[in-house]
Amino acid sequence: MTAPLKVDEAAVAIATQSAHFLGMTKKQFVSEAITAYSESRRRDIEKGVHAALGALDGSRLGAVSYLSGRSPERIEELGGIG
Repeated sequence: MTAPLKVDEAAVAIATQSAHFLGMTKKQFVSEAITAYSESRRRDIEKGVHAALGALDGSRLGAVSYLSGRSPERIEELGGIG
């Protein structure tokens, strides 16, 4: 699936120049760059995934807590989730 990706002009210039000097398309360059960056941050990404899974207990309150960044106790203080 292809979707537009908006980045600032400086990033576009870097991608354009880098792709040119590497003899590849901008699309190829950006794809490889994203893959390489994601691989280099794999442990951080996995920590985030595990933290999210640990916070979600299958309840609506758990989901609201995770998504809002508020503790379940604070949500209850504010009136709960109905």
